[in-house]
Amino acid sequence: MRDCLHFLTAIFIAANSYGQQHLDTGIKQLFDAQLEKSEVKNAFLRVYSKSKGINIQFADSDDHTGVPISMDNPIYLASITKMLTATAIGILKEDKKLDFEGRIYQHLPEPLMANLHVFGGTDYSNAITIAHLLQHTSGLPDYFTGTTVDGSPNIINQLLVDTDKSWSPQEMIAFGKEKMEPHFVPGQGYHYTDTEYVLLALIIENVSGTTLDQFFQQFIFEPLGMDASFINLKSAPIKKQLPMAQFYAGDIALSSIQSLSADWGGGGLVSTTQDLVQFLVAFQENKIVKKETRLAMQHWVHETKGMEYGFGIRKVSFNTLFDTDTHLEVIGHTGSTASFLWYCPQLDTYIAGTLNQLEASKSTLNWVYDILTLIDQH
Repeated sequence: MRDCLHFLTAIFIAANSYGQQHLDTGIKQLFDAQLEKSEVKNAFLRVYSKSKGINIQFADSDDHTGVPISMDNPIYLASITKMLTATAIGILKEDKKLDFEGRIYQHLPEPLMANLHVFGGTDYSNAITIAHLLQHTSGLPDYFTGTTVDGSPNIINQLLVDTDKSWSPQEMIAFGKEKMEPHFVPGQGYHYTDTEYVLLALIIENVSGTTLDQFFQQFIFEPLGMDASFINLKSAPIKKQLPMAQFYAGDIALSSIQSLSADWGGGGLVSTTQDLVQFLVAFQENKIVKKETRLAMQHWVHETKGMEYGFGIRKVSFNTLFDTDTHLEVIGHTGSTASFLWYCPQLDTYIAGTLNQLEASKSTLNWVYDILTLIDQH
């Protein structure tokens, strides 16, 4: 009987090992397929599930850059930053220093609030709540990528015009007020905008009495052991790291330009996929904010087909997005650099990475879906 049990155990271990190797190979093939795309110069991927025993990671670059990379190279997160900015607001809410439904004028100076939201001849500036900012329902324009009233370049189109310019948060807000118009009355629509997350970052600083990067380090990075994470151009990681991996628009490397200071509370974070997974695991397991706060942040509004938005966090339903028969969903965020951080509750699996190429940002959801489908079939 004992020999039989040993035999069955050996078969189970062998089968599990073969299955894991098969999964690793399949995901590596999907990773290589992305790296083979002509516009992609480097790529990072981490797939993790404690319950499923999955811990897969790849980092590689094409043959043209000549710069070796590894999983220890931090990557530019772009709008994944919004998840951490929203989480910081959740931490302050739990500390009773603000409320999701509180009006933002209570936490921002009068000059900044003046004419912030004038729509149809009516000033709605004092009607904007923190929840409106978190969920992109304030109606404010997007200083970064929005359309100006006079046809002049928005800030994203100015980044390469003056690469040495250092943008302050106040300048970014002033640009939106002077050059753009709100889209709707607060609470009566949805419009994704980085302007709201600059305001949220300023609220965090004003309420906490510390800088945004110091708040992140004290309340998120240090408690979670996120030693490689920092705000670009504002701070340094807790421990010395390898250089940030280059990211590109076309063939232009953007990683080192000073004008990226225009990407701050809504997109300025740098991290590794290891740190990112640690963050999202802690968030989902209620180790950063309480379950009540996390669920409040996951109160969804419709964003677009297959996508809903909460407080700095997005949910994607692949059956609706791709018109296919699947039970898989993900919760997390993406960034314009083709960065992504997702949790799939159906598979209890986390997935993080980037293609570090602005032109590749729309393809990452397909890539994530293919990887999760492979895991689901496995």
